[in-house]
Amino acid sequence: MSPHRVPRMRARCGDTGVPGYDDQGEEQDAAMKALLLENIHADAQRLLAERGFEVEVAKGALDGDDLVAAIHDVDLLGIRSKTQVTAEALASAPNLLAVGAFCIGTNQIDLNAAAERGVAVFNAPFSNTRSVVELAIAEIIAMARHLTDKNKALHDGVWDKSAKGAHEVRGRTLGIVGYGNIGSQLSVVAEALGMQVYFYDIADKLALGNARRCNSLEELLETAETVSLHVDGRAGNAGMFGAEQFARMRPRSLFLNLCRGFVVDHEALRDNLVSGHIAGASVDVFPEEPKVAGDPFVSSLQGLPNVILTPHVGGSTEEAQLDIGQYVAGKLRDYVADANTTMSVNLPQVAVTGRTAAARIVHIHQNVPGVLATANGILADNGANIDSQTLSTRGSLGVVVTDVGSPLSPELIDKLQALPETVSLRIISD
Repeated sequence: MSPHRVPRMRARCGDTGVPGYDDQGEEQDAAMKALLLENIHADAQRLLAERGFEVEVAKGALDGDDLVAAIHDVDLLGIRSKTQVTAEALASAPNLLAVGAFCIGTNQIDLNAAAERGVAVFNAPFSNTRSVVELAIAEIIAMARHLTDKNKALHDGVWDKSAKGAHEVRGRTLGIVGYGNIGSQLSVVAEALGMQVYFYDIADKLALGNARRCNSLEELLETAETVSLHVDGRAGNAGMFGAEQFARMRPRSLFLNLCRGFVVDHEALRDNLVSGHIAGASVDVFPEEPKVAGDPFVSSLQGLPNVILTPHVGGSTEEAQLDIGQYVAGKLRDYVADANTTMSVNLPQVAVTGRTAAARIVHIHQNVPGVLATANGILADNGANIDSQTLSTRGSLGVVVTDVGSPLSPELIDKLQALPETVSLRIISD
């Protein structure tokens, strides 16, 4: 059966839910809408359409007034890395239940503003891990063998069979900065090729295989012959790698950045490449990137020898995009159908499964004393018996999912909605 919504600012209906009522008391029954931007994989559209969503797709990103106009009546929004979902955009979308980031990063979304409006945000933290790792390995080998320079020379008609400066990666030292999902898997694959792996992370991480942890970033930079960045998009990482860090790297070492463009000072990188201190670099992410394929691109790193520039394609494989499309669409589908917030990046984690009771109340509220008691009192006063209840809080928000054994009246819903601590209210029922 198709998902429907209550057409109110905060009280919304979920999967085949309670009909809403307009100002004249007339029932409303509107199919939920999903908008997928930035050429998200077709399987995401299929999964949502199969659940009865009215799905609209667009190849490019939307920003500013264009995004505001597009999402004013949307229930689910799917984006990748280019669309900026600001507080203003979120405020223009009263029906919005969730945003799916069909990528790893979520810094393009105002997560706090989304949480304050009860809008769940989901991403795909694992889906493109292997694709990014394989690109990193390919680029390490290509730089170690100067393959891009050899390729260019041969295309220019110059036969250069010299082995000068070309090395095997076996036995070389790889330093990984950021030992998360991608960094740790790169560690495993690089070790399988015979590389000696060192890593540094600000958090305590289990070393996989024979990888060795460095006590500081400086220690890693002074040890590794190849340095690969895999840090997250938190604001504190902006500009973390500049002239000082390049100066600490070993002479003639190699450098890779496949994480975030704003992490690296590209002018400092260029200076070290031109001087020969850094022997090669591979860069997949940039401080400013074109929003649409085919748009012009300019970088101070263009034209330098043994420098590989790729247009943010670390996760751009058919396998990764299929997995991302299925994973995030599945999270959105499950959130609408069951209110499962597991793996949401901005809401408290509530792990709930399929509903067997007559109705499920999804109440996102301010995390202050007395809310649950007041809400349960309203249910009791209106003869609604609680079959089960799950509460989770994080920071200033709480999410409580309550299954009740009887249908809910519009009057009861209005009373829950009217609580001053209510952020959003959704009813899931047959």
